[in-house]
Amino acid sequence: MSDLHFPNEESVLNHFQELVACDQKLVEKEQLESLLSQYSKLAKNMSRMIRISDKNEHRLQSISNELSAQKKKMEGVADQLSRYLPSQVYRSIFSGEHAVEIKTKRKLLTVFFSDIKGFTEISSNLQPEVLTHYINRYFSELSDVAISHGATIDKFIGDAMMIFFGDPESKGEKEDALACVRMAVEMQARLSKLNTEWLLEGLQYPLLTRIGVNTGWCNVGNFGSADRMAYTIIGGEVNLAARIESQCEPTGVLISAETFGLVQDFVDADEKEIVTLKGINRPVRTYSIKRILDSGGKDIQPFNLDIPGHNQVMVNTPELSLPDRLAFIANLRRALMILEGSQSD
Repeated sequence: MSDLHFPNEESVLNHFQELVACDQKLVEKEQLESLLSQYSKLAKNMSRMIRISDKNEHRLQSISNELSAQKKKMEGVADQLSRYLPSQVYRSIFSGEHAVEIKTKRKLLTVFFSDIKGFTEISSNLQPEVLTHYINRYFSELSDVAISHGATIDKFIGDAMMIFFGDPESKGEKEDALACVRMAVEMQARLSKLNTEWLLEGLQYPLLTRIGVNTGWCNVGNFGSADRMAYTIIGGEVNLAARIESQCEPTGVLISAETFGLVQDFVDADEKEIVTLKGINRPVRTYSIKRILDSGGKDIQPFNLDIPGHNQVMVNTPELSLPDRLAFIANLRRALMILEGSQSD
């Protein structure tokens, strides 16, 4: 095969191969000098090409290292920015699916609001550093539960939290509403356990949370200016969710009739008295969630709690409200800790 990079040298090599094949005993001096000259050039060219190749390789490696450093830097910046955006919005922006422009749309969403009972009093009785520690842990726990259910975390407002389901990702009206209610119940269970742990740490003010849920048509999208915008929701149904939350008992989950209509086959709930809420121009029907129904369709039954040396205590579990159920569980946890010697009464 011909070497296009060194045609002269290849020609000389072919000529000497012919001489060897002819078994000639003598080779002219001029021919040897020509061979030496051609291969001297070849050696120089090879040396020059190696130096150029090494230089190019070094340059390419330098560029590659620089690109890797820039990529790592951009990933770090993107990771930090992702903490200021709902995870779904962050992913859609960086994938090019979500346009960063002032634009909204009307969608049926399920909206969640929560706040902490007596937070003003709690904050006035705790040192700022202590309060910051617990409120950050509180929001971290709620956020973990929300993300696990596919929620869009809108914002934190003081001790309040606003979440919604149905945009930018949706599994359908019923599925979104049910995911929200399941999330709310799990949040209350998680916080009940946390309050028991915090009591051991010496926190004398349990963070008792009220939760309100409503389903309705909202405007969702980017609001603000060209220089600064926020992805959020607005509308009367958002206000209704906040008003329902204010009517909820601590550690409970209160939902609107619209949400209940979507999830009624999957929850056990008590209808509350019709209420008139500030800023809402119609009477509002609400339902207090007692529990999420077993996926197998089995109902829980009352049971007897045997206490050695004492009478049995009958626990009518189906009749317990969610706050009563969580309080009972918390008391059992504390009793267990006392009996095991990990906590003094």
